[in-house]
Amino acid sequence: MTEARRTVTRLRRKPKQERSRERIDAILSTTMRLIGEKGIDAVTMKEVGMLAGGPIATVYHYFPNKSAILAMLYERFSEVSRARLTAIITDISEAKDVITAADRLLDDYHSRVASDPAIQDLQNAIQADKALKNLDIAETRHQAKMFCDHVSPLLEPEKREQFERMVVLIFQLAGGVVRLALAEGKTESRQTIEDYRSIIHTQLRLFL
Repeated sequence: MTEARRTVTRLRRKPKQERSRERIDAILSTTMRLIGEKGIDAVTMKEVGMLAGGPIATVYHYFPNKSAILAMLYERFSEVSRARLTAIITDISEAKDVITAADRLLDDYHSRVASDPAIQDLQNAIQADKALKNLDIAETRHQAKMFCDHVSPLLEPEKREQFERMVVLIFQLAGGVVRLALAEGKTESRQTIEDYRSIIHTQLRLFL
């Protein structure tokens, strides 16, 4: 576990029984729904406790603060992201498949964030919280490594280290590009994504 991950406050208690796991799931799903409806800043621990079907003390039993809930929501989002990344890169068998995979990853990420206001707000909150932002950077590096571990054997050995650095940048910048696109009008948004896609293609071709 990286230092960035250790700085984020964790669960007070790990759930050992099915009932406890269900309670945590209810807290997380309720928080995500409220984020989508009213934004993160307006969500309170008290409201989460009431709407999740129990007293606020139950929420604090597992989560010391709202940041801890956000961290767990982000981790669950990341788990899904890793699974989708794995499914996409599995189809890479030769160099020409890399750009296709990169396109699919960009489109998949953009679609997921654009389709759910709660994810958009969660992503914005991650960037505003130093500990959570560090968590995001660590996760970006982890997913970039997953991509590189699959692609690097297709590259010339002397190019692999530089390729890995470039992929980290592409993955990290994708979040900012998607946030920008979602803040723009429909035409500008589409152009922003296509411009970034062009940048990705240009950079990948330097190695392929």
